[in-house]
Amino acid sequence: MQHYKTLTELHLGNHWDAPEHPLFSMIGCQSECKLGNREFTTDCYVIAFKKIKSGIFMYGRTPYDHDNGCLFFAKPRQIIEMKNLEFEEKGYMLLIHEDYLNGHELFKEIEKYSFFDYEVTEALHLSPKEEQIILELHSKIQGEYFNNPDEYSRDIILSHISSILKYAQRYYKRQFIDRAQATGKTASKFNDALRKYIGEGLLEKNGLPNVAFLADQLFVSPRYLSDLLKQETGKTAMELIHIFMISEAKNLLRLGEKGVAEIAYELGFENASYFTRLFKKQTGMKPLEFRKSQMN
Repeated sequence: MQHYKTLTELHLGNHWDAPEHPLFSMIGCQSECKLGNREFTTDCYVIAFKKIKSGIFMYGRTPYDHDNGCLFFAKPRQIIEMKNLEFEEKGYMLLIHEDYLNGHELFKEIEKYSFFDYEVTEALHLSPKEEQIILELHSKIQGEYFNNPDEYSRDIILSHISSILKYAQRYYKRQFIDRAQATGKTASKFNDALRKYIGEGLLEKNGLPNVAFLADQLFVSPRYLSDLLKQETGKTAMELIHIFMISEAKNLLRLGEKGVAEIAYELGFENASYFTRLFKKQTGMKPLEFRKSQMN
């Protein structure tokens, strides 16, 4: 797989015109855009907007029809891939080398936007009103990019990029709600996947399930799953795993047939002390205290 360290290499490798700035560039991505037919990595953040001409977009590995534009985000050294899609003539990419952010507040701020860790198939699908807002910000960036740069250009461009990211955060929350209504509660499916994991005897074999494994069962990326569950339940995926396992532990403790260490092992915990600490954190009591309280 090709890796591009600089914007110049990226532009040259894709037969694009040379960038106006060595650390920041804008590409007008047409229907035949080569980005959609290859896999590569780069040292850049990518913000891309495309309109789907027709057909189906694979979103979370589930087919959805979309008439409006979609945004997707990629961070440095993340695999960029889009295939088998037909696009309208309108689209763009913002390519931001990580060094372009040095000394700016966005250098740290950008790390909080978890959608840079989503799969490309978990793109943000915009309503017409949302699309218009994003395109207006793009137009402002374009005006700065192609005009003669001065000492204010970088700060203005990064300010508009920051606005795009903030709007994207808002719009993703709307999309999480829409997706839950369309496909059912993700938390229920998440718990079903946990029950299946236990039912197949994987706890004793592999230990506690991790978020990556469960995300794969639900056909989404781990970060997207955690953010979706956080929106639905107020808890992250790992917190829900712990809650589920402590619920199972309560049932086993009530039966009174097994010791704490045996229950901890059965539930996939590495050792009884870790299980005890987590149990007390969740319930306010140690396992034996809980068992005693149930017997009284």
